[in-house]
Amino acid sequence: MNIKSYLAKKKTIVDKALDKLVPPANMFPASVHEAMRYSLFAGGKRVRPILAIAAAEALGAKTSDLLPLAGSLEFIHTYSLIHDDLPAMDDDDFRRGRSTCHKVYGEAIAILAGDGLLNLAFEVLSDPRRTKSVSANRLLSIIREIGAASGVHGMVGGQVVDMESEGKDIDLPTLEYIHTHKTGALIRASVRVGALYAKASEKRLKALTRYGERVGLAFQIADDILDITGKQDEIGKAVGSDLKKGKTTFPGFYGLEGSRLRANEVADKAIHSLRDFDRKADPLRELAKYIVNRVN
Repeated sequence: MNIKSYLAKKKTIVDKALDKLVPPANMFPASVHEAMRYSLFAGGKRVRPILAIAAAEALGAKTSDLLPLAGSLEFIHTYSLIHDDLPAMDDDDFRRGRSTCHKVYGEAIAILAGDGLLNLAFEVLSDPRRTKSVSANRLLSIIREIGAASGVHGMVGGQVVDMESEGKDIDLPTLEYIHTHKTGALIRASVRVGALYAKASEKRLKALTRYGERVGLAFQIADDILDITGKQDEIGKAVGSDLKKGKTTFPGFYGLEGSRLRANEVADKAIHSLRDFDRKADPLRELAKYIVNRVN
């Protein structure tokens, strides 16, 4: 299959859903809604919602009612990027090839735009009118899954350790904790959301969870490599920013070639997790390959 064509098609579907879910830019108070949309539609690949969709498709489920849930994952991801770019965090001027949210709208509105997207995610997730085919119990499991992945046991916890580790020599377990929580937790949750939506058996849920964990780690190793080897006009932000901030990355432990080998090894393990799935899981298999070979 052509993974680029698949991603483009699914991105269009996700973007249409997002446009309907987020308030219009001119709705009062317009400043925060405009800032939310500015970052949300800045050209993201929609990897997390697409992983949720692909996981559900791997189990043979129709995904129309999954779109609001998948969109909520992108709201949370975008909120995390807005806050991550703030001067108190990574202090970045560019994201996805354009000025970061706080550079355009100021720090206060950027913080509130991130807060708005985070809370909008749970407003959408908890609205049964948007997901009529999903039972209350399954919806509750999905909300808990996303909440845990987004909070101190997931993304927030990873961000804290990442910031506290700047300029320090950290060991490999600490680095892997940062990666599997700051980035990997929401990727893992995205796959599990698709599986829960599709009523996965316990065995298949475990297999997809292993896939999500491995793909999440591979994604961040690839990001570490791109921070050194990428081109600014392709990755959309300054190259070498992690090194300038004194962050320990996978290339710092393994070197560039060793990191590439490690990323491919983890991606292969992710694909192996799907050995009992038929061709409906091919998009997930191809996504694992795409994640480690992407240029942005």
